[in-house]
This record gives sequence, C-alpha cells and structure tokens, in this order.
Amino acid sequence: MNKKLKIADVLIILSAILSLIFSETLWFKGEHESGIFIGLWVPSILCFGIYLKLLNKTKND
Repeated sequence: MNKKLKIADVLIILSAILSLIFSETLWFKGEHESGIFIGLWVPSILCFGIYLKLLNKTKND
C-alpha cells in the first residue's frame, strides 16, 4: 500500500492551501467580500482534484 502523491495532486493541494491563505489575508486586511469570494475557491479546487482522481481510477480499471 505504498501510494505516492503525483505532481498533479501536490499542485491541487498547494493551490487550495494558497487560496485559503490568500483569502484569510484579504479578510484580515478588511476586504471581507473579496476574502469570502477567494475562500469559496478552496472546496471547488479540492472537488476538482477528487474528480480528476476518479477519472484516473476509472481509466485504469
């Protein structure tokens, strides 16, 4: 059960973390609407990553 993260997985996780940090930065600078807007990207990015994993799994089966 030795599973390694692929480059695409790392990039998706990194982009989700960076958008979370960026949204929190905007929020604490007082730009609340922009912070919420960017913060809504995080679950969308992670769902896209799950979708890609499912596509890859069905392609390999």
